[in-house]
Amino acid sequence: MNAEVPGARAVREEDSFDVDAVASWLRANAPDAPRAAGLEGTPEVRQFSGGASNLTYLLRYPDRDLILRRAPRGTKAKGAHDMRREFAIQSALAPVFPYVAPMVGFCDDESVLGGDFYVMGRIDGLIPRSTWPAGVPLTPEQARQLCLNVVEVTAELHSVDADAAGLTHLGKGTGYVRRQVEGWSMRYRNAHTPDNPEFTEVMAWLDAHQPADVATCVIHNDFKVDNLVFAADDPTRVIGVLDWEMATLGDPLMDLGGALAFWIQADDSEELRLTKRVPTDLPGMITRDEFVQRYCERMGFDLTPDAWRFYEVFGLFRNAVIAQQIYYRYFHGQTSNEMFALFGPGVQILDRRIAELLA
Repeated sequence: MNAEVPGARAVREEDSFDVDAVASWLRANAPDAPRAAGLEGTPEVRQFSGGASNLTYLLRYPDRDLILRRAPRGTKAKGAHDMRREFAIQSALAPVFPYVAPMVGFCDDESVLGGDFYVMGRIDGLIPRSTWPAGVPLTPEQARQLCLNVVEVTAELHSVDADAAGLTHLGKGTGYVRRQVEGWSMRYRNAHTPDNPEFTEVMAWLDAHQPADVATCVIHNDFKVDNLVFAADDPTRVIGVLDWEMATLGDPLMDLGGALAFWIQADDSEELRLTKRVPTDLPGMITRDEFVQRYCERMGFDLTPDAWRFYEVFGLFRNAVIAQQIYYRYFHGQTSNEMFALFGPGVQILDRRIAELLA
């Protein structure tokens, strides 16, 4: 009998789908061994509740586990939730970046599930959520090594040869920083609700202080700890990177700023710690400053603390935009998931944190 998978729960009624239709599609569209092996019958379906963007499900067959990814129902930002793109990026990365899950199949036949989706294999390991997995000891020395390994995998991704991987089509050339500042500012304006701050001064500061791109490389754009899989027999070792929805070609320091916006550390304010979604505050964990220092040493970047402030502010602002987009769906009744109501106050906390950095 398959062991329980942490975080996999009963499917919410609003997110349910025709399981038999998906199972039939899988048998017909994963014909080459070993992808088709173990797909007989109808799988048990569970839903991962941790994500707030694309919906992720566990398909449990007697002899194998698969993961299904699909877009949420309701209004979506233009260009977001592109399942075909997410599937193609991971397929291309697999030969050169050994941390992506094996792809099984992509479906754009809306008669099956009502929209695009893809299926991949499950990487069996530890995935931290807001707290470290219970029953998995992690000494301060191990916690530090885990962080250093995360730095290394981040640098490995940013060192991928995009041309050799066939991913150059993702890039739009230089000007990535500018496009991001303009794009995320527009997204916030479009998702603004009257009960949250307008971020006018923050957007103006980002526009006035943006640096030139330091490089163009493959970036993940959501490289936080709960999108990483760690080995069960060595919880310091990264064996998988998940959730490639926002991956593209762009500036690696922008990717780092986005990743460290989630890196809550032990000495942060009580209010900021309320936004903690991953266990980066355990004894032995490195600070954001040390992460930046070690990453820049690994990549050969010369970055002053004052120059880093732009990327830190941008990362926090981008988090606020993502939270606001999620909260917008709840505010306008596009979802009944009460978890999404918490994202509204989260935007306000991030607004106050950014004000501290800019003071």
